[in-house]
Amino acid sequence: MALYAFNRREDENLVQAETELMFSIGKTYDLYHYLLLLVLELADIAGEKIDQALLKRMPTYEDLNPKRRFIDNQLIAQLRINLAFKNYVSSKKLSWVNNADIPRLLYNKMIVWEPYEEYILAETNNYQSDKKFIIKLITVLFSESEDLQSNLEEQSIYWNDDMEYISAMVEKTLKKFKAESDENMQLMALFKNEEDEEFVKILFRKAILHQKKCSELIEKNTTNWEVERIALMDILVMQLAITEILEFSEIPIKVTLNEYIEIAKYYCTSKSSTFVNGILDNIVKEIREKGLFNKFGRGLVGETLTDED
Repeated sequence: MALYAFNRREDENLVQAETELMFSIGKTYDLYHYLLLLVLELADIAGEKIDQALLKRMPTYEDLNPKRRFIDNQLIAQLRINLAFKNYVSSKKLSWVNNADIPRLLYNKMIVWEPYEEYILAETNNYQSDKKFIIKLITVLFSESEDLQSNLEEQSIYWNDDMEYISAMVEKTLKKFKAESDENMQLMALFKNEEDEEFVKILFRKAILHQKKCSELIEKNTTNWEVERIALMDILVMQLAITEILEFSEIPIKVTLNEYIEIAKYYCTSKSSTFVNGILDNIVKEIREKGLFNKFGRGLVGETLTDED
């Protein structure tokens, strides 16, 4: 999407485009914490409901004996004291205060949600079942909520298509929590390491700088199509794939192709993945024949080596 935005810029300011790319990635990390914060919001609402019920003039048996399993969830308790989470939320001033209707709406959906009822009434009550429910709450109820998705899109243009990815990121994080995890439990980092962050910048920058070379390869290997007639998103996906193949020697070609075919399915038309796959296959054949890339290490996986290699 950052590459698409750059193609729509009039000034072709690469430095500014790169800055915006990294900012958008940072906003994605905000969303990661924002969804975790949403879980705590639902637990707070559940606590409020129990307190309000106890204040009734004539409380019922259910009011006096509330089911507290959700608000006493052990994973939620761990998130409340997690230092990395608390520090990030505080530093970024993340809060649902200005969008309080969303947590309440989701709470109302949750309490009539079958998995919630099963969780609350289950005889098994342990850490693993607590964790399993919170993961399902985020990856299913949150992910499928159109109201939440619409609200997130209104809050930030950078969150338009991040929900699926961030839900998976949160799931991986929570699966690493253990019953004995304390306040120092680490959350998933924005980047694995400095090389991971550098990869993003290099791929973006070189895809732009080598645009002419990529366009020539695409045009040469596109039968009965002029580049001008190909959808821009299809071209950009191929542009990134070609750049990764040529510039990153330790990434196997098969890995690159699989990744960008999946990206084409997500960002382009329904037929794009087949179209992009066919053109990239032809381009890879040409690149191999001309020896235009130099793979080594893990990048050689799937390659046929000669005696010279």
